[in-house]
Formats: sequence, C-alpha cells, structure tokens
Amino acid sequence: MAVHVSNVEQLAKALQPTLLKMTDQLADKVYETLNYFLLDYYSGWEPSSYKRTQEFLRSAVKVDAKPYRGGVKASVYIDYESLDNYVNATGYQVALWANQGKHGGLSVSHKPHVWDDTMDKTVKNGTLLKMAMEYLKSKGFSVRN
Repeated sequence: MAVHVSNVEQLAKALQPTLLKMTDQLADKVYETLNYFLLDYYSGWEPSSYKRTQEFLRSAVKVDAKPYRGGVKASVYIDYESLDNYVNATGYQVALWANQGKHGGLSVSHKPHVWDDTMDKTVKNGTLLKMAMEYLKSKGFSVRN
C-alpha cells in the first residue's frame, strides 16, 4: 500500500514503525554483545581475595526503542547505579575497572575491556550500519553504500 506524504512530519510518522523495529534490532545486537563481554570478563578470571556477587554480570540493560525528538532512540548501558554491594568501590568504579581490563581494581592477564570491546564489535566495525542497511532493504527501501 502506498503512503502519501506532503510534509516532513507525515514522513517521520510514516517511517516511525520501521525505524522503531530496526532500532530495537540494533539495540538487541549491542545488548547481546555487551553480555558476551560481561560473561567473558567473569569467566576469564577467578578472584582469590573477594567473593563475587555477580551483580556486575547482570548489570546490562536494554531499553526498547521509542520515539525521540522526531526520530527514534533505544538505550543499552551498564546500570552501575544498581551495583551497591561492593566494598571500597562504587558501581561506577567497578564498571570503569571492567572497561580497563581490571578485576577488583587489579591488573590481570585476562583483560576484556567490556564497554570498549562492545563498541568495537558493533559500532566501530560497521556491524550496526550493515544491519540497518539490510533491515531497510528488507522493507523495500533503496539503500546505497
């Protein structure tokens, strides 16, 4: 069915369902990748000086896509504010250490950089852009590189 638009607002409204679904799929990929690196972070090193709560392992959050300022947005993040069972460290500090490849503030040989590695494997390497282009093509949009 053809959609007729006569202004930018109508165009945005017509595109919104497609953009919402696409953005959710892209956010799912980031969330999946973040959880991969969180699991890698946990499985790659076993602490001897403290007991793990596994709060950080379960700290990834994905917020579904929603309309935002004439477009669409979704969020994927580490909820460091919920990490409150650490001794002598804030949740933010724990997340920062994990992104520096440290465990409990200690430098170790197994060093995934949880957030940076997630961005490298989704945004910086073009995966999300490729996924967006494929999604739009599957919906009948003409997309060029």
